[in-house]
Formats: sequence, structure tokens, C-alpha cells
Amino acid sequence: MHKKHILITGGTGFLGTALIKHWLIKDYDITLLTRSANTATSLFGLSVHVVEHLDSLPKDSYFDAVVNLAGAPIFAKPWSQARKQLLRDSRIAFTHQLLSFLSQLHTKPEVLINGSAIGVYADENHSDSVSFSQQLCLDWEQAALQAEKMHMRVCLLRTGLVLGTGGGLLKNMLPAFKLGLGGQLGNGQQWMSWIHRDDWVAIVDELVNHSHWQGAIDATAPNPVTNSEFSRTLAKNLQRPCLVKTPAWILKLVLGEMSELVLASQRIIPSALLDAKFTFKFSDLASALQDVVGKH
Repeated sequence: MHKKHILITGGTGFLGTALIKHWLIKDYDITLLTRSANTATSLFGLSVHVVEHLDSLPKDSYFDAVVNLAGAPIFAKPWSQARKQLLRDSRIAFTHQLLSFLSQLHTKPEVLINGSAIGVYADENHSDSVSFSQQLCLDWEQAALQAEKMHMRVCLLRTGLVLGTGGGLLKNMLPAFKLGLGGQLGNGQQWMSWIHRDDWVAIVDELVNHSHWQGAIDATAPNPVTNSEFSRTLAKNLQRPCLVKTPAWILKLVLGEMSELVLASQRIIPSALLDAKFTFKFSDLASALQDVVGKH
């Protein structure tokens, strides 16, 4: 049986780390492109081939698949004009560089799995205008689709709000909720389309190993919830009250334009995965939170 060789970018992040660890167990060959070589070594030891520049990879390199998760963290800093440009360059400009490299390979990879987000969809409550995060996703996907010209299969992985230990959505929420200071954001009626990190990893594995997958795939659990329901379920898991309500105007004041990430309403059902009979390990929020919060 052919041993899979995968090139991954953005592999030291919250999602990439879990994906690589999963594939190392399956004995895949992993080449990790990262500017954080020391971080990569501390995470994976010598079991991953770490490169800091695409140019250092020979043109006769062979990869079955490329997973592109590169991009500056979207929630890490306020969205100044300079930060917005960095968010775009680290995704869109980098993807163009990646495709330029792939075009020079003697043998092209079979598939490119490109990170994206459900932010590509319009906010249900403000569908008349294109937000910054929506435009970012749209442009990122357009850049990735250029790989089709090289006869590569392209999967646009539109990831929802990820639940897992040590990062993701809960990283900023847990401290307040553990103190009993958590609660709904805005009017609490906005939809949250979430996914457990284990299921996300299984989805990427599915896309790499089955050639019928192509185009946009929503990586969300089949049961989205409102922000109010999410807040109550999390508080219940932590055995804390859920009394604090943060009005939308305060979030807009504190977060600025970035508040769209917590106030936007996107109710996404992963139709393609459900039609393909993909089995979610965590399809309901209560069991997902019990698994994640129980490990904190």
C-alpha cells in the first residue's frame, strides 16, 4: 500500500497540530512548511520534515496532498488597516506563492485542501453587504481554485467555530465562564455553527483519501445552536451560572469591526458530509463540550 506524503502549511496552529499528530499515528510522511521551526520541533520532534522556505524543497519532491492552513490568527489583534493587510497577505498572497511552487513540481499533488471558514457566507441578518471576513474567505478560495488549472482536485474547507482543548473558540471564553461571568453575546439569537476538533481532523483525512470530494465542503457539526443556547450549555457543563449579557454595542465598542466574528449569524448544515454518510463523533453540543471542558 502506498504511503501518503503530505505537505502542510500552518501546521503548528490549533488545527494543524492535531491533524499532523493524527497522521503521524497513521505513519504518513509529513513535510511541514513553517516559519516557526523551533515550535515545530518542540511539537513533533524529528518525526516531521520541517522546511522554512518553499525554495528549499527540490522540484522532484512528491506529495499526494497539500493542506494549506497558513494564515495569521484572525482574532489575535484588532483589525487595523495594517493588520487587515497582514491577514490577507498571509492567506491570499501566500496561496499564490504556494501554487507557483506547485506548478514547478515535476509531479503535481493529487489534491489541494485549502482552509477557509463559514465566514464566506453572508450574515443572515446583514446579507446586503460583504464583511471583511467574508471578502477574505472569498478571495482566499479564488486563489486556491487556480490549482484546478494544474488538474489538481481542490477542496475548499469551510470550517465553523472549532471546539477543542488548548485553543479554538473556547480559549477566550472559558476564563469568564469558569468565574461565573459568562453569558450570551448581543441578543443571543445569532446562530453558531460549531465543530469538534476531532471531527474536523477526520473530515480532512476523508478529503485526502477519497477522490470524489471537490469544491466547497462545510466542516461544521450537523446541529448548530444559537449563541444563547451555546452559552447556557457551556455554563451548565462548568456548573456555573449564565447570567451576564454583553450588549452588541459594547462588543462593537471593544472589538470594533472584529465584533462581526461574534455577532454574525450563520446557520450552516454540512449537507455534503451528511449526504456522504460521514459519521460525526460529536454531533450535539452537549457531548462535544463535555469532552472538551472535561479535559481542561
